[in-house]
Amino acid sequence: MTNTNKYFPVTWDEFHRHTKALAWRLVNQGPSKGRWTGIIAITRGGLVPAAVIARELDIRLVDTVCIASYDDETQGNLKILKQVKGDGQGWLIIDDLVDTGKTAQAIRQMLPKAHFACIYAKPAGRPLVDSFVTEVSQDTWILFPWDIEPQVTKPIADQISVDKL
Repeated sequence: MTNTNKYFPVTWDEFHRHTKALAWRLVNQGPSKGRWTGIIAITRGGLVPAAVIARELDIRLVDTVCIASYDDETQGNLKILKQVKGDGQGWLIIDDLVDTGKTAQAIRQMLPKAHFACIYAKPAGRPLVDSFVTEVSQDTWILFPWDIEPQVTKPIADQISVDKL
């Protein structure tokens, strides 16, 4: 995360609701009589929404592509730890977020015929996904429920200095 003061905290309830909204967009959209062959979750962020979507779309076949791209809050070089075979035909790729698009580009090269869906999309990565629920600005850091704990925070007005306005 670089040069941002914008945070978008997401609760478990909100994340579940947004993930179900994505499932509604994907239902009956698969290439085989509306059904998907299976789900490929992008680890680690795609694991939670993939589980919810697998349940909602009654998909039993779930695999993973394992990519490391963040060191704490800084995106670095991609490290592909595990791939899947094939070109992605009939498969649904699920991730929590498309940010800069680096991971999405690697996935698109690996599985060009898959349908890529995520919960949140930032402008730089937005053109690389087929389906998403919520767009957030590029300079916003999403605080996912598995990365945060409840705590007291200052009002937004107190967090922004007059110099930045």
